[in-house]
Amino acid sequence: SSAASDVYKRQILVIAFGLVFNISKFEWIICIILFGLVLAAECFNTAIEVLNNMIRMNAEEKYIAAGHSKDSAAGAVLILAIAAAIIGLMIFIPQILSVLGR
Repeated sequence: SSAASDVYKRQILVIAFGLVFNISKFEWIICIILFGLVLAAECFNTAIEVLNNMIRMNAEEKYIAAGHSKDSAAGAVLILAIAAAIIGLMIFIPQILSVLGR
């Protein structure tokens, strides 16, 4: 959708600014949390829109739409899990490398 495209463009702009201004690890973590939250919100919004559109559908169309809604909500969870994993790696990889003497 156009809204999702705008979100991606804004996130690319934030990444570019982050690189130009050499933001700290903590600031990157905040950005990643926000990226995950916004993308997940887009997925939840899609799921709700699909469910709302189901009101005017026949039984077969509703079955297909329900699957799309579930997929969108699952996508939101996946996005937040990926954001959490990236943040975890940012926090713990330097610690692990320090312990290993690298």
